[in-house]
Amino acid sequence: MRRAWLLAAALLLTACQSAPPAGLEARGNLWVNHAHPVQGQEPRIRFLVIHYTADDFPTSLATLTEEHVSAHYLIPATPPQASGKPVVWQLVPESQRAWHAGASGWRGRTNLNDTSIGIELENPGFRRTLLGRRWYAFPPGQVATLAELAGQIVRRYGIAPQNVVGHADIAPLRKPDPGPRFPWQALAAQGIGAWPDPARVTFWLAGRDPRQPVAEAALLARLAAYGYPVTPGMDAQARRQVIAAFQMHFRPAEYSGQADAESEAIVRALLEQYPPRG
Repeated sequence: MRRAWLLAAALLLTACQSAPPAGLEARGNLWVNHAHPVQGQEPRIRFLVIHYTADDFPTSLATLTEEHVSAHYLIPATPPQASGKPVVWQLVPESQRAWHAGASGWRGRTNLNDTSIGIELENPGFRRTLLGRRWYAFPPGQVATLAELAGQIVRRYGIAPQNVVGHADIAPLRKPDPGPRFPWQALAAQGIGAWPDPARVTFWLAGRDPRQPVAEAALLARLAAYGYPVTPGMDAQARRQVIAAFQMHFRPAEYSGQADAESEAIVRALLEQYPPRG
């Protein structure tokens, strides 16, 4: 009887010793203690940046797999199907840094390659005509595929609506993509990205003519508060480019870069819906 009791005790002791101590995780020859998570932490992935390639698919794929530029995903204009589902190309793991944003800024942060995921869409961009640029549309199948992929990324990392942006938003002095024909409003309706409440835009417009001029400096200050990279000493052309980038995103019917009442009303509505932290 005593011998059976000793055997049971030995087995119990062995089991206790093999179980990990409470709050510790085994990593090789180490125990890692997770008992004290800090308050001063945040996700590494904070932004989703949308681009167009300005080229056909084979050329885009070749460019994005070379040494100097890359993106996490590439979506063809007409995604092929496999077992009834569209196929996208993942070129860089989400855990790795891709070279898609370049010199960039958004909501006080710079070097967005460090904190973003980039999606490239096969699209020629625009062609020049005697009447100016003519922008190419994004095919419905491509947009539906983007919505599925972007929705997964936004949910996976908890990306805030105002942090789903275009290359033109974060680098307005260098880039125009994805351009005024990109369907921001339709994506926002699916929970991907920001869009102003029309009733609040009407409220802030306050009966003014939408094209009534407003103070450029005040408009730029509000755009900076929303997230746009506005820096002291910008010349007139740079200031117009920032305003035009905002207008292409949120008022694509007119993106002259002029400071007007409707642009002011839109950004005020956005600041209500998505206030800057602090």
